[in-house]
Amino acid sequence: MTMMGGRFPKGSDEVGQTVASFPTYEAAQKVVSSLIAAEIPARDIAIVGQGLRSIERITGRLGYASAARSGAVNGLLLGLLFSAILVIGSPAVPIQAFVGVLFVGIAIGMLLSIVTYSLVRRRRDYASVVQVVADHYEVTVSAGSLHRARQVLGPQSAPVAADAPPPVSPSSAAPVEPPRYGERIEPTGDEPESDVPGDAGEQTPERPQERDAR
Repeated sequence: MTMMGGRFPKGSDEVGQTVASFPTYEAAQKVVSSLIAAEIPARDIAIVGQGLRSIERITGRLGYASAARSGAVNGLLLGLLFSAILVIGSPAVPIQAFVGVLFVGIAIGMLLSIVTYSLVRRRRDYASVVQVVADHYEVTVSAGSLHRARQVLGPQSAPVAADAPPPVSPSSAAPVEPPRYGERIEPTGDEPESDVPGDAGEQTPERPQERDAR
C-alpha cells in the first residue's frame, strides 16, 4: 500500500459519515477519485480501515551466509553510488578506481550485515515482511458534502440509518376507554376499603322468583 505524505487536516479525528464500504483498498480509492472528479472537496473525504490486523510473512531463514549475501547486494548499490560520485567529480578517473570503489562498498555492506545478524540472531533467526491489512474499508464524507456524495454514488451509497421514533409522553397518550356494561373490572390496590361495616361478610338475600325456580 503506497501513500503520499502530508499533514493531517484540522479536525482529522472527525472523519464524517460513511457513504460506501468496500472489501479492498483499491475499490475505495476508485470511489474517492470519482468523488473528487465530482468537485467534492478532497479534505472532506477519508478512507477508514475497519478491523485492522497485522500479518507477518516469513520470507526465509537467516544465517551468516544469507546475511552476507544480502549485505553484498546492499554494498553493491552503495558502491555504485560512490563510483558515480567519483566519476562525476573526476571524469578522467581510471577504471581500476571505479572497480575498487565497488569492492569496497560490497565489503562494507557484508560486514555491516554480518555484525547486525550476530547481534539479533538469538532473538530472531528468520527474515519476514510485516503488512497491516483491514477487513473492509469505508469511505467517509463530512456533513457539508454528504448529500452531494450520496447523489454521486447512487445505489452503492451506504443506507442512511433510520432515526428512532420519539418517546410518547403521558399527556399525548390515547385516552383510556371506559369499561363496557357487563365487563368485569379487576380490583386494584389503590382502591380504598369500604367503610360500611358488614359489607364484607353480608350476603345478598335471594329473591322469591329464584327460590321458586329451585
